[in-house]
Amino acid sequence: MSTLLHNVLGLAPSSSADAVRHEYLVHLTSLTVADLQRSEPERLSQASHTSLLAIQGLSKRSHKAVIDSVARHATLRTSLPALSTSAAHLKASIPQLDVQALKFSETYSKAADNEAIARRRQALLLLRNVERISDLMELPTLLSSAASATPANHTAALDLSSHVRRIHGLYPNSHLISAITSQSDEVVQSMTANLLSSLKTPTVKLAASLRAIGSLRRALSDIPEVSQLLGNSGSNALQHSMNERALGTLFLLCRLDTLTTMLAALEPLRKLADDEKVRQAASTASGSWSSGQQTERYLKRFIEIFREQSFGIVSMYKSLFASPDLGLASDIDKADPLQPSPAPLSTFSLHLVDILMDTLRSYLPAVRDRASRDSILTQVLYCAGSLGRLGIDFSIMLAELDEDEWVDVVKRHRLLAGRLESVLGDFKSGTSSPASRKSSLSVKSAAA
Repeated sequence: MSTLLHNVLGLAPSSSADAVRHEYLVHLTSLTVADLQRSEPERLSQASHTSLLAIQGLSKRSHKAVIDSVARHATLRTSLPALSTSAAHLKASIPQLDVQALKFSETYSKAADNEAIARRRQALLLLRNVERISDLMELPTLLSSAASATPANHTAALDLSSHVRRIHGLYPNSHLISAITSQSDEVVQSMTANLLSSLKTPTVKLAASLRAIGSLRRALSDIPEVSQLLGNSGSNALQHSMNERALGTLFLLCRLDTLTTMLAALEPLRKLADDEKVRQAASTASGSWSSGQQTERYLKRFIEIFREQSFGIVSMYKSLFASPDLGLASDIDKADPLQPSPAPLSTFSLHLVDILMDTLRSYLPAVRDRASRDSILTQVLYCAGSLGRLGIDFSIMLAELDEDEWVDVVKRHRLLAGRLESVLGDFKSGTSSPASRKSSLSVKSAAA
């Protein structure tokens, strides 16, 4: 039936729409005449309206994309030939590109010695290690901060200095490491100078001296000039002993400078004593008499400072530096062509005694009052006894000044000491009597 309708309607067969037409014609043949006249036109009108609304909605939603698609499709006629031409040019350029790539590979090969490649490698190596290099460049600043902190952290500063020296030993040819090492050495030298200045403080204590000497032991070994001066004797114990002797000498020189400075502060009193000596020389010619009061003041103050400082120096030295081993001392004498030399403390003690004796020889004759001279000699005797407890008893040398007068002072001193011992013995035994109390009073009055 549908075939007859095809022929009646004169519809040409079409592969794309043939199935749709056939389906609709089959649908028409299934309808009655009444349905064809009434319901089918309404259904077709409704379907047409629905399709129109759908087309309008689609055009409203996608009109931009549709227009753009149409425009793009219009350019395909020119774009495709251009693409083909570019592809042909690329194909023709590939051999030339291959030649240039081979040339670049041969020119900048790893095996080739090229300056540009070397600079590039160095820049890349620097970029990869920029954090390490920054840390290395901050070492002198950290060392300086540790050395100048309040209180100074000498241990941390010396640890940093040792670390810099280890790095310099690993990379001795690096200019950067050499510059950092030079800056580190300057900081260590400055810190060493500050440590030596601390040893020159008049009121330095044993604890502070121990810390300063301990830091100097490490700091001096890190200074190249000092290491070259001391040399390398091969034995660690021998090298340590030589370093200790040098450090002990350095300590004594610092304290001697302090003592000299404190004694130089007595310059006003010394000038008064010198003026008094001049007046005494003039008064001797004129027959007048002067007791030497200004000279007495100067000598008493001089002996007081000398006694306090010399006892502190020697006792502190004995606490800081142990006595050298005799075997090591003989080895030092063999290792050093300038040896044997006396111990630093021995020569220093003689120098101290010479300072005191020269002053006494120069100014004691100006004190003519017998009580004043006895008081000064007694003060010197106490000073000799104080240093005698440390092994530096120079009381026998005082006989050079005035033997008879010195003998009298020693006799009185021993007499007072004997009486004092007897009084103390009586008090300890609990047998204190009026006679012993009277004796103690006489001792006190004599001492006064």
